[in-house]
Amino acid sequence: MKAAVYHGRHDVRVEDRPEPELRPGTVKLKVDWCGICGTDLHEYEEGPIFVPPPGSPHPLTGETLPIILGHEFAGVVVELGPGVTHLREGERVAVDPIVACGVCDECRRGDHHLCRKLGFQGLSGGGGGFSETAVVLAERAYALGNLGPEVGAMVEPLAVAFHAVRKSGLLPGDVAVVYGAGPIGQAAICCLKAAGAGLIAVVEVAAARQEMARALKADLVLDPRRVDVAEELLKVTQGRGADVAFDCAGLDATVKSAMAAVKRGGTFVMIAIWGHPAEVDMLALVLREINLVGSICYNRDFPRVINLLKDGRIDPTPMITKRIVLDDIVAGGFEELLANRDRHVKILVRPQ
Repeated sequence: MKAAVYHGRHDVRVEDRPEPELRPGTVKLKVDWCGICGTDLHEYEEGPIFVPPPGSPHPLTGETLPIILGHEFAGVVVELGPGVTHLREGERVAVDPIVACGVCDECRRGDHHLCRKLGFQGLSGGGGGFSETAVVLAERAYALGNLGPEVGAMVEPLAVAFHAVRKSGLLPGDVAVVYGAGPIGQAAICCLKAAGAGLIAVVEVAAARQEMARALKADLVLDPRRVDVAEELLKVTQGRGADVAFDCAGLDATVKSAMAAVKRGGTFVMIAIWGHPAEVDMLALVLREINLVGSICYNRDFPRVINLLKDGRIDPTPMITKRIVLDDIVAGGFEELLANRDRHVKILVRPQ
């Protein structure tokens, strides 16, 4: 089969690889689409980061690079492994790529996303979605029903945002502000709409991403180079501030702004993956009694997102900015994102 294999920094090769073998409790998929995640781009540009390097195999997969990338994917079930009864051949599914040990305290209490040996199929090994065929755990393959194949590949990033919105405690009618309108920021807009937010403000400097936020029905789009975001939010909330803030950018400036923009006793959710230690005014956190919440990936959120998609309460199709075939993944995918990062939200790759 054809697959995109990560060998190291700026080294992704489309190669012919053996088809993965079924194991008990797994299903074989013909991959429909797989999205290029910001994590994939970081691996290409700066890695290996999450991908285990030679000499340091992942404790659960036992693999090191080179590995087949891709963890935002959906496909059609073409074969069932022994013991699989809840899925059928021909069924389209979205894949939760978490790799967890199942025995640590976190896993035993149901928090697989906090597993002490956490990994992801397509980053830690296991054969990712940038391939014609993939074998996945049946318990992490979620039926999509009549949803289209492109939408299926968007479930994973939507689940990241949905999990963060769920952890924020947002109530219908609340005011939310999202810092950074990249893929997860845009997904957060979709999920906040579905959760009944009364007003959604988005803070973004790139013009193309500002327009995307408007297309997804953000109520207020602010350029922090031109306005004081905290002042603007205080104006529209009659001096109260936002109920919840979400950092999808991972910048010291966004932390400072969010701490000023959120109301006293409000909640600030950190979704961004940081590349450096953050500067946080802890005194402001204490004096204004702000709830600082971390949010990582997802936990039992795929079925909820799929139901919202089926009900039409989320439509992520405006987030898809380009579709390419596997052979074009380097020039049309990774290099395109590096050259024109601000123009894109999600590039989908079709392996077939």
